[in-house]
Amino acid sequence: MEKFTIREVLEQAVQTERLGYQFYTSMAGRFRKEERLAKLFTTLAEKELRHEKTYSELKDMIVDSEPAGWEEIAQYLRAIVESEFFLGKNKSLPSMDGIKTAADAVNYALGFEKETLLYFYGVRDAVKEKDVVDEVINEEKSHIMWLNAFKSTLTKG
Repeated sequence: MEKFTIREVLEQAVQTERLGYQFYTSMAGRFRKEERLAKLFTTLAEKELRHEKTYSELKDMIVDSEPAGWEEIAQYLRAIVESEFFLGKNKSLPSMDGIKTAADAVNYALGFEKETLLYFYGVRDAVKEKDVVDEVINEEKSHIMWLNAFKSTLTKG
């Protein structure tokens, strides 16, 4: 199995945020008639762009030395990156054709955010700039809370 470098791990974090941006932008357009949902997805897309910038900057700050326990961290991160959830058949977000309803979109977004959060916990273990990654992790947690709160309004309606 090919070994990940820290720089590659952070590049994958950048790519993950781009995927999130693309997903949320697409969903905001698809559900534009549902104002609250479109606004939620637009806000999440904007946050993903900020996170992409953060990880790009972090990539420029790191040194290429490997932290203690790197082999295990790298294997964990590769397993997440290679999951069907992130890469799908065409090495991008799996097909969104199955997303027909607001509930489908929110459930998919929750799954994506949870997988992303797992990845970023691994990134946190790999870099010494933990405070930078902690900021993004805290925002990702807030994304999950927003989506979950929105999901609860769908089930009440």
